[in-house]
Amino acid sequence: MVASSLPQSRPVASAVFDWPLCHDAERLLREYLRRFLQVNAFAARLAERMRDETGTDFFEWVDHLALPFTEEQALRDAGFVTENVPSPAGMIALWHPRAMMPRVLLQEGAVPAAAAAEVAIRPEVLDDFLAIHHLAGAVEGSRGARFRPAMVAADNGGTLTAVERLAWRGFVAEEPTADFLRAIEAVRETWRTRRRDFSDDAQGIAQAFELIENILGRVDRDVACDLFFAAERKFWQARNRAAQIQYRRQEQLGLGWGNHDHHTFRCSRERFADLMVFLARLGFEKRERYYAGAEAGWGAQILEQPIAGIVVFADVDLMPEETAIDFSSQRLPRAPRLGTVGLWCGLHGDSFLQAGMHHLEARFDFALLRDQLAAAGVTTMRPFSDFDFLRQAFTEGERWPVRPACVARLREDGLISAEQAELFSRDGAIGSHLENLQRKGGFKGFNQKSVSVIISATDPRKVQAGH
Repeated sequence: MVASSLPQSRPVASAVFDWPLCHDAERLLREYLRRFLQVNAFAARLAERMRDETGTDFFEWVDHLALPFTEEQALRDAGFVTENVPSPAGMIALWHPRAMMPRVLLQEGAVPAAAAAEVAIRPEVLDDFLAIHHLAGAVEGSRGARFRPAMVAADNGGTLTAVERLAWRGFVAEEPTADFLRAIEAVRETWRTRRRDFSDDAQGIAQAFELIENILGRVDRDVACDLFFAAERKFWQARNRAAQIQYRRQEQLGLGWGNHDHHTFRCSRERFADLMVFLARLGFEKRERYYAGAEAGWGAQILEQPIAGIVVFADVDLMPEETAIDFSSQRLPRAPRLGTVGLWCGLHGDSFLQAGMHHLEARFDFALLRDQLAAAGVTTMRPFSDFDFLRQAFTEGERWPVRPACVARLREDGLISAEQAELFSRDGAIGSHLENLQRKGGFKGFNQKSVSVIISATDPRKVQAGH
């Protein structure tokens, strides 16, 4: 049996999206990690370098911890439950269904001072991590396997490993078939090179659906999802200087974007329903939905792919009278005016097509990253969430040129003024950001009022007026 066919259960997503603060669970895991870092020198040094060189917290890179069964009750008291996924014989996997936390493998054996026997971190690409750190240890599984662990350093009873996952929640490494390896390389190339720009967006949407039907005939939807978003991150990064700088910093440790939190897509009203159907084909499940409506003129559907571990924040313009409808299922008509999201799409194209993502949000030590990026010449905007459990801020936006045809279409439709058309043609418009985010207590949610503030603050008309 190969890893592409081993059964794995999908975590049961809670229907309640008022996400709690799970500080007890986080404190418990952080204490296990603190004790682990006291015994494993390589891991301790890596944690220091993550902090000092990338502005990230070691905790955010942890895929799972291996702990003795003596810790089971403490974990369950903190909200962890059993997850039915392929695990090594004699081990039990635990996860927290209401919080963003590393998972735990329970195993036999005593560990001094209740430290983790093993901590596994998860870089984006395992081979990059091993090469950067000059690690020649054996890797279980060929490149392309759904789960690939590698031993990094064993010290005083504590073992640091690094793992790579391809849309797989299990803990068993299995060798992929040659057919599967060929399939994922073909899918990776298809997503990376797909045509995004058409004279008629309907043609682009139709092509995307043709591609996904072909791809789902070769790999399952979880793998298709994982590879799609890897390609979307590359496309976004190629057009954002702050992303390029931070990616280089993280790649100096071989980490890549393994700390991604969510991917934000801005979508026109006409194409929002298409995006929802496309994401459903990739295995996404709908989570909370925001109706800012009259307050800010926007709505958002949050979606999560539980196996690939991808979250999407999808924005769209909403009219005040539309706050009571399920705009994620109903096709929205063209509106007589454009909000922030609609104007961004009118200038640059939909995220699904020409523009790519508006921003990637990754998890950092908020203050550290802000200061480190400032030293590298990247300015951060004022925080739009500034709570103990959630801090968020954009880097200053990347200004993109706007194609004359887009400006002309908006002007002809009476959606921008002559003065705005001249400014957009001359100066371009803000296109994308990197978002600095810090979560505490495993908080999985977002703050609608805070998002309204930043959507308003990034309206291209306001930015141009202050130019």
